[in-house]
Amino acid sequence: MSAREQPILFLSQFDFTDNFGGLFFVFLNVVSPVFILVVIGYFIGQCLNVEARSLSRTAYYVLVPAFVFNIISEAKIEAELALQMVSFIFAAQIAVASLGFLVGMVLGRTKEIIAAYVLIATFGNVGNFGLQLIEYRLGEISRIPATVYFLAILFISFVICVGAASWARSGGLQAIFSVFKTPALLALIPALAFNISGAEVPISLSQLTGLLGQAMIPVMLIALGVQMGEIVKININFNVFAASTVRLIGGPVLAMLLAPYFDLEGMERSTGILQAAMPSAVLTSIIAIEYKLIPEFVTTTVLFSTLYSILTLTVFLTYI
Repeated sequence: MSAREQPILFLSQFDFTDNFGGLFFVFLNVVSPVFILVVIGYFIGQCLNVEARSLSRTAYYVLVPAFVFNIISEAKIEAELALQMVSFIFAAQIAVASLGFLVGMVLGRTKEIIAAYVLIATFGNVGNFGLQLIEYRLGEISRIPATVYFLAILFISFVICVGAASWARSGGLQAIFSVFKTPALLALIPALAFNISGAEVPISLSQLTGLLGQAMIPVMLIALGVQMGEIVKININFNVFAASTVRLIGGPVLAMLLAPYFDLEGMERSTGILQAAMPSAVLTSIIAIEYKLIPEFVTTTVLFSTLYSILTLTVFLTYI
């Protein structure tokens, strides 16, 4: 039976009281390693004089492209359903990015802060955070749709976020052209060529990109910790809260409103909404550092949204 045909009785099968302990345990297992690596990064920066920009550029130009190539070149996805899901998540991503932009405009923020709102609202932690939590909540059958959304969000978010950061820094056509020079998107071209053609990726290349890809998340989290050490004063203000709220509440609510227009139901609907509910990704901070887009604000918000998500995700994981 396919994921689409599987009967969905999540609300009746998931008793909040009985499963809260298990859900908390999963949060503990998912969140604690993230913050431990951030703390390690903080002390590395303080004790070894490591600069966040050096680590972030290594991730941005080497590790992320390797990860993208390794995942997409070997991904096996049912084409018709995948297109339907990608169309849905594309609309959801555009909607939440627009919401972030509009909130920044209504609040009268500067161009840089508006662009930062867009980054935070758009790029969710749908990989190491989203995949684990969704599999716990919905079971192994959720792996394929969750992975489809993960790949689509990775690509769409890069385009939107790099475009927004470039717009804040330069604007005009230069912002559009800079998107297509992003290393991760350049890596997408040969990855799709291997995937679509069915050609087998050479073992040496697969192993190399696999090893580099595995280093991506730890290096990014350490870079995040180093960046936190470089911030003179951590300031959790209204902007941090507002941007996090757009991501954590606006994202899944917009996804729920859009899902019926794409004829999605059951597993595909649930996984899409939950991926839209994940906190801001570490890659958001990496892009902010690379483009010098108020990285202190973005980095603080990434960490705050992760903690904030313990409350919001508990609700969405219970009732979706």
